[in-house]
Amino acid sequence: MRHVRFITLLVLALLGAPLHATEAERWVESWGTALPLQPPPPSPFGDGPPPGPPPAPPKDAPPPPNPRLPYPATLDNQTVRMTLRTTIGGERLRLEFANRNGAQPVRLGAVHVAIAGSDGQIDESTDRVVTFGSADEIVLQPGTRMVSDPVDLPVPPLTELAVSIYLPDTTPTETVDEIGLAPTYIAQGNLVASTSLPDPQIASSYFWLRGLAVDADAQDGGAIIAFGDSITEGYATTPGAYQSWPDLLAERLQATPGFEGWSVINTGISGNRVLRAGAGDAALVRFTDDVLSRPGARWVIVLEAINDINMSIMPGMPATQAATAPEIIAGLDQLVTRAHLHGLKIAGGTVMPTKGLFFYSEEGEAMRAEINHWIRTSGRFDAVIDFDAATRDPADPLRINPAFDPGDHVHPNDAGNAAMAQAVDLAIFKSE
Repeated sequence: MRHVRFITLLVLALLGAPLHATEAERWVESWGTALPLQPPPPSPFGDGPPPGPPPAPPKDAPPPPNPRLPYPATLDNQTVRMTLRTTIGGERLRLEFANRNGAQPVRLGAVHVAIAGSDGQIDESTDRVVTFGSADEIVLQPGTRMVSDPVDLPVPPLTELAVSIYLPDTTPTETVDEIGLAPTYIAQGNLVASTSLPDPQIASSYFWLRGLAVDADAQDGGAIIAFGDSITEGYATTPGAYQSWPDLLAERLQATPGFEGWSVINTGISGNRVLRAGAGDAALVRFTDDVLSRPGARWVIVLEAINDINMSIMPGMPATQAATAPEIIAGLDQLVTRAHLHGLKIAGGTVMPTKGLFFYSEEGEAMRAEINHWIRTSGRFDAVIDFDAATRDPADPLRINPAFDPGDHVHPNDAGNAAMAQAVDLAIFKSE
């Protein structure tokens, strides 16, 4: 029997017939997001009351730059239409869904993808059914991820797509990116193929959708993973305008000849820390899921540590939440080691200034300076991106530039994110 199989394989090889067509395929993630912990982990204070209230923002403090839109705690017989923007294009695409935090199975009764129109509408001529092993519906077991079959839908770079899913059962929304910064439309019934959704609830979150990859067989490049916290996520940028620094970096790459094959994937999580869980697993924990497992990943840009610093100096926080600069540096160093172990190159982003924040302190500033000195001079990173220099106030370098400050003295606005995107030397991606 083995001789018959060998002869068959030999004949196929001589005839030039592909044994596994997928072996020649090259998929690169074109869009992706990180799915934080939902619900948040237990309080760092344990079961008892905190030792003292954390400091309250001053009464004249500005409101959050982008108030979060509420989203339903459960979905039942509803369609969810999510908007995203590709960074690179391709002739085919795949979608990836995850039930990362769910305690029960999630049934997606139907999934469609199409070129997005305005206000939740789709270009009906581009509407495609998304299948999984040729099945029209899937069940996401707790903790699992599932990737779709290839979908024949040519999409250009920087193109808005609409991904519509139908939830036929009562389903808790436990796996969600709350701050999606792009509109999501929710309506009753199975309307995945409808051009528009009647009287939808509007949110700005991604439900179970983790990534979109394109067939990049003919492209040079790969995926650049932007790995960080709320600054990377784009917390203070204009919703729906794609003004985060990863979005703007993707636009720069598409506008520069020779770099069109590089995608940028935003896996920032607001509140994220290097060493400890909080709003999302610690960077050291989620690095595998949010960086190393992304299709076509070749570079990672890490901008973390400000929340480790802030949680260490915030009055009223327990000592278990504190970290020293050497401990944070050791955590960042581990990210470098793990990236290199998996064949990725890694750029270190310097930590940006926060003077003016209501619990800013000289102790925290000293920690930031020590961490930035290591990022700039250690030689551990394949490249350094000086976000600090790009965004600080020339007249007071411990503050963010007033032109970039939305009022909270931490998160850069649209103009600040543009300065961050310009601080990236594109030549590093050709240094391989």
